[in-house]
Amino acid sequence: MTDLKRVGDVVWEIPPSGAMRVPGRIFASDALMEVVALGEAAQQVANVAHLPGIVEASFAMPDIHWGYGFPIGGVAATAVDDGGVVSPGGVGFDICCGVRLLTSNLTVEEFQRHREAIMANLDARIPRGPGTGAIAPASLVPAVLSKGAAAAVEAGYGWEEDLERCEERGTSAGGDPSAISDKAMTRGRGQLGSLGAGNHFLEVQAVDEIVDSEAAEIFGLRQGTVTVMIHCGSRGLGHQTCTDHLRLMGTAMARHGISVPDRQLACVPVRSEEGEAYMAALAAASNFAWANRHILAHATRQAFADALGVSLRETGMDLVFDVAHNLAKIERHTVGGVGLELCVHRKGATRAFGPGHPALPEDLRGVGQPVLIPGSMGTGSWVLRGLEGNPAFDSAAHGAGRVMSRRQAKRERSGRQVAEDLRTEGVDVRPGSVALLSEEAPYAYKDVDEVVRVCDAARLAAPVARVRPLGVVKG
Repeated sequence: MTDLKRVGDVVWEIPPSGAMRVPGRIFASDALMEVVALGEAAQQVANVAHLPGIVEASFAMPDIHWGYGFPIGGVAATAVDDGGVVSPGGVGFDICCGVRLLTSNLTVEEFQRHREAIMANLDARIPRGPGTGAIAPASLVPAVLSKGAAAAVEAGYGWEEDLERCEERGTSAGGDPSAISDKAMTRGRGQLGSLGAGNHFLEVQAVDEIVDSEAAEIFGLRQGTVTVMIHCGSRGLGHQTCTDHLRLMGTAMARHGISVPDRQLACVPVRSEEGEAYMAALAAASNFAWANRHILAHATRQAFADALGVSLRETGMDLVFDVAHNLAKIERHTVGGVGLELCVHRKGATRAFGPGHPALPEDLRGVGQPVLIPGSMGTGSWVLRGLEGNPAFDSAAHGAGRVMSRRQAKRERSGRQVAEDLRTEGVDVRPGSVALLSEEAPYAYKDVDEVVRVCDAARLAAPVARVRPLGVVKG
């Protein structure tokens, strides 16, 4: 966009024009902006700025890339009591997609000695790929839609203390199973406890670098030990829920007198019949996702315990945190010195509450919330912590962000070549589909270290530790 202006070292602004209600604001370095300038994502930032009730700015994180309606990496907050809207495009089709990180007692050397057994167990135990295949029975789905990860704990998956280290304790309030359509239920029944496909993964990692020793100690991260990162969401149930409500809102906008520059930004007032129906369905689908990652973590502990010949507790696989990056939530923030109830959309953006926030468990309040930023399966990922004074409604990046479409990535190298490259780098990759592996190749993504540097410079979140991949289970 020709009117993009630099307003800080790592901050760029799109001034309001036409019917834009607020500016657009992008957090990026020069190198990252070169990628943004070549695509359509900046225009999407401007489009979001047209939403009724939007306050402050339409934000984009440093991993910004083109998405459905909202850019991926987009953040927008609307004033609930001033006609503020909710937009499914501001959440995405994979409702409550997020990341969960587990620590362990295992050193990298111990993992390498048991690598084949551990990776074989994970390969066998973790359902993945499109379609059905699950760890938990379909009969658990209704309870999960109401109670999220708590229902999984009650059914014997994981530990009660895990809930303390989950955003919202792993349960989105107001989840109503009756708000989920029959078609969405049908798609979700056979998928509870599964990774799915695309960019979803389960990755065994090594803590490679500690940047903030105090926070790392509180998070349970120790140099040279093994962690496991799980990235997945609400599977077909969430996708269908988004589809259902986009259709309903598309026809309801005219009744509410709403006009937007892109039909993919379909929206309705939060305080409307359609808005409340979506929020109830959103919470239920989010609960499916919280429980989905929780159940996968339980299976991961089992895979490690069986391979090592120890009990689940003896693996030391405690939960660092579970955080979503595709949600719309009602939160209270100060705007212009006034406390407002806002509907905060984070689409490919992670919640990043700073020290002292009352929503954090007591043992994390001194340092802030863990923020999990996956890179690619051939490079590395980061753990950061939330900061006070975050300039984007307590939000940070959610990953490295794509620089290539899946089609472009597949043209670069075959999946078999990518698998061989990864194994040469010491990464044991177990793909559900070798042919699709090239879609998620490391070269398809931005430099995650640069994304983290911008997060730090912009005061979105501060780095704590870097982890590198040892083994990957992919859809």
